[in-house]
Amino acid sequence: MPTPKKIPLRQCLGCREMKPKKDLLRVVRSPEGVAALDLRGKASGRGAYVCANPECLKRSVKSRALGRALGVPIPDDVSDALAAEVEKARVQNV
Repeated sequence: MPTPKKIPLRQCLGCREMKPKKDLLRVVRSPEGVAALDLRGKASGRGAYVCANPECLKRSVKSRALGRALGVPIPDDVSDALAAEVEKARVQNV
């Protein structure tokens, strides 16, 4: 009997819940120290995850959890792109 495939879990910085990795959005700090949105989830560097929930995004930005997790300040263009992806995911799920 085959064993079930293991699903990787990651913690959302907004709600602090463990969720499947594919359900979260990833922000990555590259080896050069630049923060960017990683839509594929395969970029090299330190990653931090946020739910596709606007409340989680607001909470993680307000508490600066995203910047602390990556060790660099999050530029406005990255937070705007993240907000756009959250909105896009919310519209697709409705």
